[in-house]
Amino acid sequence: MNPKISILMGIYNCASTLPEAIDSILAQTYPHWELILCNDGSSDDTYAVADAYRQQYPDKIVLIKNEQNMGLNVTLNNCLAVATGEYIARMDGDDISLPNRFETELAFLEAHPDYAVVSCPMIYFDEDGDFRTGGYITEEPTPAMLVHGTIHCHAPCMVRAEVMRAVGGYSVSKKLLRVEDWHLWLKIYAAGYRGHNLSEPLYKMRDDRAAAGRRKFRFRLNESRVILLAVKTFHLPFWKRIFALRPILVGLLPKPIYNQLHRRKFNG
Repeated sequence: MNPKISILMGIYNCASTLPEAIDSILAQTYPHWELILCNDGSSDDTYAVADAYRQQYPDKIVLIKNEQNMGLNVTLNNCLAVATGEYIARMDGDDISLPNRFETELAFLEAHPDYAVVSCPMIYFDEDGDFRTGGYITEEPTPAMLVHGTIHCHAPCMVRAEVMRAVGGYSVSKKLLRVEDWHLWLKIYAAGYRGHNLSEPLYKMRDDRAAAGRRKFRFRLNESRVILLAVKTFHLPFWKRIFALRPILVGLLPKPIYNQLHRRKFNG
């Protein structure tokens, strides 16, 4: 019997956190899934850790690898190419899925065939434990909301596989690194599909010092590009192009100030 859900996980230098991530999938209340891991040129023991799990669960886990670091968009497309499930779920190698995540998301999509995407808020944690439960822009996002940010949390999402393939999966471009999810929602909504955000947090996202270090200025420029593309794609009012300035201004903040504001937002 083919798995109902294919979980795409790009892994890169996450040897220390990967066991906790995979264990959270093994603990899911819904059992009919496959986990597809793609090692993206890690320089630590990530591949060895993943391979140990693959050997232990050969009927549940698929392990592939890139010969060199290619970025998340290429890596996830490589996972998608071998996925066999009816639904595509995401997961990161340093995060945690709560036990009822897949059961809850699948139940929504099965009961609502007119929706292509479902996601949920995330619980943020670091080396000191959980420190905030995030929100969501709205339960029923509209294309116009894409100028304000990503409209579905990417890591805890579930998408119909036929829709992922209909829009060509993740777009591959250096101009879309770190915003591949944002651009994916743009493509899905532009194709006439829609999504839903559940109110229950079903996922824990690690937001520690290492995560903060990945927020580089060049990725802020990519955020601005997606905003401008959303204005153009959905024929939004010209003045909404002003929202493209926000990521650039945030990216220009000195790191200590950004980190202070970031944590204040979480503690607020």
